[in-house]
Amino acid sequence: MRQASVTDLRCRMLAGALVAFLAAPVPALSQQVPVDFTAVVQQKAPAVVAITTKQRVEEQDRTPAIPDDLPFREFFRRYYDEPAMPRQSPRQALGSGFVIDSSGHIVTNNHLVEDAAEIQVVFGDRKSVPAKLVGRDPATDIAVLKIDPQSNMTTVTWGDSDAAEPGSWAIAIGSPFGLGGTVTVGVVSARSRDIHSGPYDDYIQTDASINRGNSGGPLFNAAGEVIGVNTAIFSPSGVNIGIGFAIPSQTARSVADQLIRTGRVERGYMGVRLQDMTSALAQALGRTDDEEGVLVAAVEPGSPAEKAGIRTGDVITHFNGQAVTSGRRLSRAVAAAKPGAPVAMAVVRDGKAQDMNIVIAQREQDQSMSPARRDGPDGGKRLGLALSPIPEAARGQLGLEPGVSGVLVQRVEPNSPAAESGLRDGDVIVSANQQPVGAPSEVADAWTQAQRNKKPILLRVRRDGQYLFVAVAA
Repeated sequence: MRQASVTDLRCRMLAGALVAFLAAPVPALSQQVPVDFTAVVQQKAPAVVAITTKQRVEEQDRTPAIPDDLPFREFFRRYYDEPAMPRQSPRQALGSGFVIDSSGHIVTNNHLVEDAAEIQVVFGDRKSVPAKLVGRDPATDIAVLKIDPQSNMTTVTWGDSDAAEPGSWAIAIGSPFGLGGTVTVGVVSARSRDIHSGPYDDYIQTDASINRGNSGGPLFNAAGEVIGVNTAIFSPSGVNIGIGFAIPSQTARSVADQLIRTGRVERGYMGVRLQDMTSALAQALGRTDDEEGVLVAAVEPGSPAEKAGIRTGDVITHFNGQAVTSGRRLSRAVAAAKPGAPVAMAVVRDGKAQDMNIVIAQREQDQSMSPARRDGPDGGKRLGLALSPIPEAARGQLGLEPGVSGVLVQRVEPNSPAAESGLRDGDVIVSANQQPVGAPSEVADAWTQAQRNKKPILLRVRRDGQYLFVAVAA
C-alpha cells in the first residue's frame, strides 16, 4: 500500500511537470526563426541581375611574313590578308549585381567590369539591357552601373552589416556559372575578415554557397535587407567549399553613394606606414601585450602626419576618440575621415603619452596607407647576422636616399633569431633601439645591451624601398 502511494505521487509530479513544460512560452529565438525564405526571395530576387561584359584583348596575328621574292606573292597576300594586323579577341566575363534605386543604378564588383568594352544587364525574365559605367573603386572592389529605368523595376533595401552577428542568417542570390537566379542559404560565419586583397579589407565571411558568377551579387539577411556584396571565395579548386566573403553593406553603400554623386571616392590620407604590435615589439618598446596601439614604421615627407609632428617609432593609441587596435582598422578610420578636417590623436613617444591634432588630407590614387608587412615569429637566443658597411656603389641599387646611414645585412644564419624574426639578406638596418647605426659594431652593442636587459632588440629596416620595424628577442 505504501509503495503504491509513492508511485502515484511520482506520477502526479511528472504529469504536473509535463503540463508546466508544455504551457511554458516558446523562447523568443524560436519565434524569430522563419520556416523558409520564400517571401524574401519572391520580393527581392527580381532586383538581382546577371551582368555580362565583353573585353577586347589584342592578339598578335600569327600570319607568317611573306618574302618579297616569293612566287605568286599576290595570291598569298589575298589568302593571308597581308599585311598582318593585331586581332581583337573578345573576352567575356559573367557576374551578378542588384538594383538599388528606381533610377536604374546597379551595384556590382569592380573586377567584373573594369576594362569592359560592353556591359549588358540581364533580368530574371531574360530581358537584356545595355549598361553604362558610372564609377568604380578598385580599393573596395565596388562599381556602380546605370541602365534606363525599367517599368515595375524592383529595388533592394540596404541593411546594417554591423548588426549581422556570426550565426545570423545569410541569403545569397546571384547567377553562378551563368545559371541565372540561384538562391543559397547559410549563416554569417565571421566578420572583419582580412583576406589581404587591399588596405580596407573588412569582409563578412559566410558559408552560403558562393561560386563563380556570384561576384557582385547581394548577401541578404533574414529580413531581406542587403548586408553585403559577394566578392570572393576561398577554395583550392575554384568552387564553393563553404568559405565565401562579402563586402559589408556599410562600406558598399558609402562607396556607391559617392560614385553616384561624384563618380569617385573621397578618402582621407595621413601619410604613414603602420605596423601592428607584436609581443616582442611591445616588450622592446616597454609596453605590455594588452596595451592597444599600432607602431609608426615610416612617415612620408611633407605628409599631414609629418606636419602634425608624428615621428617614426610613435605608437598611435587613439584616433578621433576611438582606441586603435590594429593598423587595418586605423587605415579604415583615416580613409573615412573627411579631408580638411582636424582629428584628435593620441600617441605614446618614449613611453610618454601625447595628444595632438592632425589635419587629414585627401588621398590621391597613388597614395597608400596600409599596415607594413610583418615577417616571421619572434624568439631565439642569438642574433645570427653577418653585417657590413653599405658599399657606396650599392646605395643606388638599394634605393637609399642621400645621407641615409645604416649597415647592410650580408647573410642571415638559418634558424637564428634574426631569421626567425624575418630579417633577410640585402636588408639595410638603419637604427637599433631607436638609435641610428652606421657600423656593424653599433648593432652588436645594441644586441648585447638587449640581452643584458632581457628585452628584444628593436631594429628599423629598409627593404624594397620601404621601412619597417623588426623586433628580435634576446
